[in-house]
Amino acid sequence: MRFLSEALESLWIAWDAIRANKLRAGLTTLGIIIGIVTVTLMGTAIQGLRRSFTQSISMLGTDNLYVQRFDWFINSREQWMEQNRRRSINVAQFREFERQMVGALAVAPEAETFQPVRREKRNASSVRVVGTTEQFLLTAGLTVAQGRFLTREEARGGRPVCVLGASVADSLFLHGSPLGQRVHLGGRPFEVVGVLDRLGEFLGAFNLDNQVMIPLEQFRTTFWHDPDLTIQVKAGAVERLDEVREEVRGLMRKIRRVRPGQPDDFAINQQDQFLKTFNRVIGTIASVGLFITGLSLFVGGIGIMNIMFVSVAERTKEIGIRKAIGAKRRAILLQFLIEAAAICLFGGLIGLAIAWPVTLLLQRVMPATMSPLIVSVAIGVSLLTGVVAGFLPAWRAARLNPVDALRNE
Repeated sequence: MRFLSEALESLWIAWDAIRANKLRAGLTTLGIIIGIVTVTLMGTAIQGLRRSFTQSISMLGTDNLYVQRFDWFINSREQWMEQNRRRSINVAQFREFERQMVGALAVAPEAETFQPVRREKRNASSVRVVGTTEQFLLTAGLTVAQGRFLTREEARGGRPVCVLGASVADSLFLHGSPLGQRVHLGGRPFEVVGVLDRLGEFLGAFNLDNQVMIPLEQFRTTFWHDPDLTIQVKAGAVERLDEVREEVRGLMRKIRRVRPGQPDDFAINQQDQFLKTFNRVIGTIASVGLFITGLSLFVGGIGIMNIMFVSVAERTKEIGIRKAIGAKRRAILLQFLIEAAAICLFGGLIGLAIAWPVTLLLQRVMPATMSPLIVSVAIGVSLLTGVVAGFLPAWRAARLNPVDALRNE
């Protein structure tokens, strides 16, 4: 109870001191303001990017594996050249893989090309055309908004049917349902049997609604007879991912006749590769941002410390009087610590007031959100800087001899 009353008394004394020297206190907070604006904007940008990135790669599926010729992330030109010499994953290999794979929930091939799609006088350009099978609905985590997806019979028979992405359907069919209508791909007519739900963009760059799915056999007939496939494998549960990955690796080595002791001539990619790379990049950005923030706060802290030493020197006689009437060292220490922390908190609040409208402007070009966590961190950093910067002046004030302090003029 006594400590609380001392803290309240120190708070009022600190407030009176700050109010008596408004200009000095305001100028002292400039370094703190810059530091808080920096740390707040960095936090909002990183948090927004992380949320956007996580939403994008969630489309890859946490329990999905992607068997491909290339790794998603290649570290050197030599590695790229080595992987470029690998054999393509062809349809015969996929058929054998599909027949022998037993541990996966679903397996689907993926061949792609980019083509215009036409309907009467309307066109959709640079549409991603995917050749696949009926299980692609499961492996890619798609949902159908209208109609249905490809059937097993259509996929195996290579019938001229297609499923449109939402953007393609909007571009080609302004009015009425696209179901049962015909569109032209590669000069051939395809019947529309379904339209996918909207997927949005991947990493803010690729429109996942600008695509069309057709049976793999029809893809081979129309566009590319021997495509380089990606095999999508859905494990069914994250807990089974490692087990399924080992089965996939062993099966692909067997199908592609990779000898014991030789490295894999294929890649097994998964979502966590994106996460690891993203976290490394974000970690680097955060380190640079924290260094800049640290410099700003260090300069601001030195300014606070300097002003507090000046304040102690100016109020030496006041300190002596307080000690003479019974004030303890901790009360004097607390008084100047609270004053330093209050100055820094004032600067932190100004920094947040500046960062808020800047964050609103950033939202127009990138995902940035000022969350309560970021605000709390900014306020906490402000208070911590004040306590650290004010400790030495406060300690000096607390240890003054009351007789010497009273003699001070």
